[in-house]
Amino acid sequence: MTNKKIQSTIDEYVDSLVAELYLSVNTQQSYKKTLEKYQDFLQKKNITNIEDIKKEDIVSYIDNLKRKKLESSSIAHHLTVIKNYHKFLLQNEYIQTNVAASIERPKLTKKLPNVLSIEEMLNLLDITLDTPFDYRNKCMLELLYGTGLRISELISLTINDIDTINCTVRCVGKGNKERIVPINDYAIDSIKKYLEKRPLLLKKKNTKELFLNSRGDKISREGFFKVLKKLLMEKGLNPNISPHTLRHSFATHLLEYGADLRVIQEMLGHSDISTTRIYTHITNKKIREDYEKYHPRNEKE
Repeated sequence: MTNKKIQSTIDEYVDSLVAELYLSVNTQQSYKKTLEKYQDFLQKKNITNIEDIKKEDIVSYIDNLKRKKLESSSIAHHLTVIKNYHKFLLQNEYIQTNVAASIERPKLTKKLPNVLSIEEMLNLLDITLDTPFDYRNKCMLELLYGTGLRISELISLTINDIDTINCTVRCVGKGNKERIVPINDYAIDSIKKYLEKRPLLLKKKNTKELFLNSRGDKISREGFFKVLKKLLMEKGLNPNISPHTLRHSFATHLLEYGADLRVIQEMLGHSDISTTRIYTHITNKKIREDYEKYHPRNEKE
């Protein structure tokens, strides 16, 4: 066992994430930032060597995160990264005891995702079509709500991924898994109209990306976030709604109208149906709210 500094082992561990576990650069950077916050906390306690870290120090750090009112999911992420880091230290014989091993993960409080009502969705989709950007924005929103795609999947679409004859879209989701999702008539109509205007956005470039920005390049997540926020404010809707809210709304509205949970799971690309079951809680909540609001025996005096 060597007297290793925390910083050097963090760098070594983060490098191993890509070299051995083939994690993405984004995940690698997320782990590094998390461990750097952990390191800053330890340095304030004058702890710079890995063998000086005690279980109580990690517990104290987690308590500090709780005092900062971080969500349980975020705290759980911090602890998972720290536990994996200490496991790495033990496997490489930098420490003799993994002091993080026996620390229990916090219980996650399941938060129901935000969804738009059908009326709010129709309001958002009601876009006056003047410029090529209007046609693009309308098409992106119709596809998000009509297919339940993730925003990362949507902006990665190419013109070859859309099949207007069979009314389907091919996308690549998490874990590089490909799936085919049906498209409704409204989305198909928007796609056809947008494809007529798309050459005006190309700027003489030859790109197969479906959705383009003002420079003729693929629109970014940030670019679409700005578009969505502007539309929400114009429509008088909650400006904090995210593209993922449209995915939640897609699944919730399908379930409310009687779609099978397994079908929704397939369309969303969930590997585990327990992830899809969150939408049953949303619809159950709505049933309770409607019951209390409309049943005559529930009238308040």
